[in-house]
Amino acid sequence: MKTIAASAVLLLFASSAASAESGIASYYRGIGKSGELTCAHRSRPFGSMIRVSYGGRSIQCRVNDRGPFVRGRIIDISTKAARALGILQMGVAHVMIE
Repeated sequence: MKTIAASAVLLLFASSAASAESGIASYYRGIGKSGELTCAHRSRPFGSMIRVSYGGRSIQCRVNDRGPFVRGRIIDISTKAARALGILQMGVAHVMIE
């Protein structure tokens, strides 16, 4: 019985680790409800929430668009999300998403 429980925990850990990505993020003028942090991702389902982390800050944003369409970038975040993460002035930054 313990083997089954340990296997389930390992599977759960592996699936959450598999959904984490790290790479370059940029920002765009995302369309969302007032005050909502939104983002564009190539494959995550519309409406899903993604945690984006940079430099000790972390936000959650909702996928409402497809992109980015620039090679080497993994996510586009709205201007409001970029401001919350502290990357607005830089334009692009290396982030972790989950």
